[in-house]
Amino acid sequence: MSEDFAGHNDRQPDQPGVSDAQAAQSPLPPVEDDPDVGDSRRPLIRAARGGLIALAAVTVFSLALWGATRDLPGIYGALIGAAIGGGFLLMTIGVVLVTANSSPQVTLGAVLGSWLLKAALLLVVLIVIKDKTFYDNTALGVTIILVLVAMLGSEIMAITRTKLMYIPEK
Repeated sequence: MSEDFAGHNDRQPDQPGVSDAQAAQSPLPPVEDDPDVGDSRRPLIRAARGGLIALAAVTVFSLALWGATRDLPGIYGALIGAAIGGGFLLMTIGVVLVTANSSPQVTLGAVLGSWLLKAALLLVVLIVIKDKTFYDNTALGVTIILVLVAMLGSEIMAITRTKLMYIPEK
């Protein structure tokens, strides 16, 4: 059995001809019986889950804060801000998940197209509510910023901490 340049055996215990003692010396982690470890969509699913949790937390915080300080207009501003910020990021993850098994060109086109659609929808929503007085502008703006920061942070953590199987081409 050949050894790599570091002197460690790179074969796993489930491979034929490798004893448990030899595998214990391996720098590689043991192969788990996790069927999702090879799913390339796994980081995105975790990012969506983390983003939803962050969205819920920030929404509850904003509703409490703005409801206590600005009454009903603050609550409406927080709800609209959470919907805009959360919808923007979750739609991107959804588009990438839907096109995950497509070519990179299709995914890129879908992401760019969805970005244009989101920008147009945002513009329409902001134009429609511009002169309305039922919501608080400050609550809307602060909630959008808080939602975007919290969701992006949680999505980055979820993606970077997800373990995926990588088999390099030889």
